[in-house]
Amino acid sequence: MYLREVTLLKDNMPSSREYPFSLPLVRKLNKLRLSRPVTFFVGENGSGKSTLLEAIAYQCGFNPAGGGRNNVYEVDRSESALGDYIRLSWNPKVTNGFFLRAESFYSFASHIDEVAATPSYGGLSLHNQSHGESFLSLFKYRFGSRGIYLLDEPEAALSPARQLALMRIIRDLSDRAQFIIATHSPILMGYPDADILNFDGDRMETVRYEDTDHYQITRRFLENRNSVLRTLFEDEDEDDTV
Repeated sequence: MYLREVTLLKDNMPSSREYPFSLPLVRKLNKLRLSRPVTFFVGENGSGKSTLLEAIAYQCGFNPAGGGRNNVYEVDRSESALGDYIRLSWNPKVTNGFFLRAESFYSFASHIDEVAATPSYGGLSLHNQSHGESFLSLFKYRFGSRGIYLLDEPEAALSPARQLALMRIIRDLSDRAQFIIATHSPILMGYPDADILNFDGDRMETVRYEDTDHYQITRRFLENRNSVLRTLFEDEDEDDTV
């Protein structure tokens, strides 16, 4: 464990009418305490989990567009609006790590091709691998040392089998690395002994894996697919006749 606490500096924030300060997350949260090597941020789209993760990356000195402390490049939305309004508490502080932002990974791969004299991710350019292979190459060859790793929806490019492969990589690094992961994947959030922080509801709280919407909806669908689809499509037909 390295990062122990995230504090929102609300007294210094701009008007709550402006995004991202209008997010329910900002209104609900004062301090976030981290107590385990692996923490998942879960919640619906727009709940603020990726925004908070990006702000943490900014305060770690990582590129908010994705990368580590030495990856300097720019893409649209490469600034963290919330980053100046949080404080991180460490014990001990680490400066090594990485921020994976799935939506701008292509730009990160292009940046690596520009600055690297030779391909450093399994001997191949990240652009010369499939999307899923390039993600796994990043995890294998970049995530190896003591540090903090922030992953924003890493499942975006990973098949179920490769999500399991990522879990094994996390396990192998868990004695010297800390992971904070924003995800919608019921596979990834099943990682053992992790904290799952739910951003939905009236306040942020730790939830059991089996109590997440992701687990319950997926299980209901897999066990009762025909019934779920029948109900879903019947509701749709009723809406069309109104």
